[in-house]
Amino acid sequence: MKINRCFSLCLVALLLCTVLLPSCRRGHDYTPKPKAYLRFDFPEKSYTLCDTVALPFSFERATESRLLLKKNSPKEKYIDILYPAYHGVVFLTYKPLRGVQDLAGQVDTSYLLLKMHFDYSNGVEEQRFVNPAGRVYGTTYRIKGSNVASTYQFWLTDSTQHFLRGSLYLDQTPNNDSLAPVLTYLQQDLEHLIETLSWK
Repeated sequence: MKINRCFSLCLVALLLCTVLLPSCRRGHDYTPKPKAYLRFDFPEKSYTLCDTVALPFSFERATESRLLLKKNSPKEKYIDILYPAYHGVVFLTYKPLRGVQDLAGQVDTSYLLLKMHFDYSNGVEEQRFVNPAGRVYGTTYRIKGSNVASTYQFWLTDSTQHFLRGSLYLDQTPNNDSLAPVLTYLQQDLEHLIETLSWK
């Protein structure tokens, strides 16, 4: 008797669910949505002059970034420009030159560091930078590909005394399709840095 009663209650509950559940879906579209990427709201661009006694050059950096001088010696300087909001960092390495041989060696080193990303890229967009008035010459590299760790690198020199190399990294698993807005935003800051760089 108890088994029949339990069975009857289960049957009634099942019938109610069958009748009521479809009525809850009316007016709603349950088709699968396309994949979407993260949305970023960026602040309006503003820059501040970075001109310290420790560095033999000055430049303008984004006000939302932070500067960290990691090594300061006569032979080399390592500077990080940190973007905490985007988990991004621009690694800058400065080396003084003692002649043409030094310049050739630094350009070769920059190319070797760039080459490390070729296996993950599907092309590199290379562009020369020339500012004769400021004696700033160099090359920028946009490295394309969704799994590339560093999507933007550059080197700058005056050809005789100064050499500066920079590279952009995000502290995240590379998925540059979804991170494209952040990468574009930060690359604009690097282009501004390059355009405003001045040797001392």
